[in-house]
Amino acid sequence: MDKVIGVDIGGTKIRMGVINEKGQILAERQVKTEFPLYPYLERQVLSFLGEHPDVSAIGVGTHGFVDSKAGRIVFAGDMLPGWTGTEVKAPLEQVTGRSVEVENDANCAALAEAKFGAAEGLGRVVCITLGTGLGGGIIWDGKLLSGGPHGGAAELGHMILYPHGARCACGRHGCAEQYLSGTALVRRIKEAGLTVTPTELFELAETDAQAQKLVTEFTEDLAIYISSLQAIFDMDMLIIGGGVSESASSWSGELKRQLAKVLLNPLPVEVARFENDAGMLGAALLVLNK
Repeated sequence: MDKVIGVDIGGTKIRMGVINEKGQILAERQVKTEFPLYPYLERQVLSFLGEHPDVSAIGVGTHGFVDSKAGRIVFAGDMLPGWTGTEVKAPLEQVTGRSVEVENDANCAALAEAKFGAAEGLGRVVCITLGTGLGGGIIWDGKLLSGGPHGGAAELGHMILYPHGARCACGRHGCAEQYLSGTALVRRIKEAGLTVTPTELFELAETDAQAQKLVTEFTEDLAIYISSLQAIFDMDMLIIGGGVSESASSWSGELKRQLAKVLLNPLPVEVARFENDAGMLGAALLVLNK
C-alpha cells in the first residue's frame, strides 16, 4: 500500500504525518514553526523521513500564495516572515530523493474534506478555514481549483469585505481575513475592551450583551461572506474548518439565522470533519497515487 508524508505548515506549528491511500495517519510529528523557515523545514522533514524511509513522496501544504507547478511560495505575508519567494519543491526533492508537491494549506484542507470528509462524493465544494488567517479551497467538478499567474486562485481570505476597512498583511484594506479569522476575533475583542479569548467570547455571549453583540457581528459578516461565495460558485456544500470552527457549536445557531437572511438558495454548511488533520491529509493527497 502506498505511503507518503503530508506536511502542514502553519504560522505557529508544523505537522507531519505518514499517511496511506485510505487516509489513515500511521505516524505523526508536530514541531513549533521556526525561522528561517526553509532550512528548518528541511531538517525536520529529513529527520522524519529517516524514521519512515518507506514513503514514496512528500506533499507540502502551506499558508500563502503558492505557484503549485513550480513549487514556489509567491507571497506569504507576516505570518511566515521570509517565506515569500522561497523555492520549496526543487531543493526538497534534491535532498530527500522523493517527488514533492507544494500547495496552499486551505486547498489541501478542501481536498481532504472532499475525498474523505464532510463533503465526500460531492463535486462542487468550497472550504474556508478560520484560523490564524482566513484560507479558502475550492473543489470544482471534483478537481482542485488552484494556481493562476500569481498563485492566487482561491485566496478567498483576500476578498474585500469592508472597503477602507482594517489594513491586511497583503497591503490592502478591508480583506475578509481581517474580520473572519482567529486573529481578527482577537482584535475585535480588544477593540471592545474585553479580556477574553475567542472561545471564551462565545461562551460569555450566552449571558453578556456586549459579547453577544460581537458574536452577532461576526456571524453576520460570515453569513454575508458565504452568500457572496454562493453567488460565485453555487456549490453543493460549504465547509468551515480551522481553529475557530472548534467552537462552532457555540455560534452555529446564530450563523444559521444570519444565513437565512442572505443566501440566494439553500446551502448545506458543515464543520470540517478532520479539523486540524485536514491540512496534513490534503497535503498527502497531493502525491498519493500520483
